[in-house]
Amino acid sequence: MNKVVFHIDELEKWAHTMGNIQNLRTYGEQAQINYDIVVLVNGDAIMGFLVENLRDTVGKLEQKKVEFHACNNAMHSHGVTTGQLPTGVIVVPAGVADLIKLQDAGYAYIKP
Repeated sequence: MNKVVFHIDELEKWAHTMGNIQNLRTYGEQAQINYDIVVLVNGDAIMGFLVENLRDTVGKLEQKKVEFHACNNAMHSHGVTTGQLPTGVIVVPAGVADLIKLQDAGYAYIKP
């Protein structure tokens, strides 16, 4: 299993990141490679969870086993509550600490 974490910290990078994930999934299907994908969201990008079309995309990708992590620190600083997140999003205490943990676990780091 190939493991990858996509890191989004800028709101305007959501669409680019979602495109990267779709391209990777398509390639993986063609090459018969399974990818374990996590998307860590912190900074201003945390507001993307509140945008309707992004919420829909998150839901669709979660059904395809893409995991989303939301930084609690970013949520707090931007006034976002757990109840505002799409179902299935995992709140992590600190995005940077989550990135370290994931990289220690062998996840490749991608920052679109």
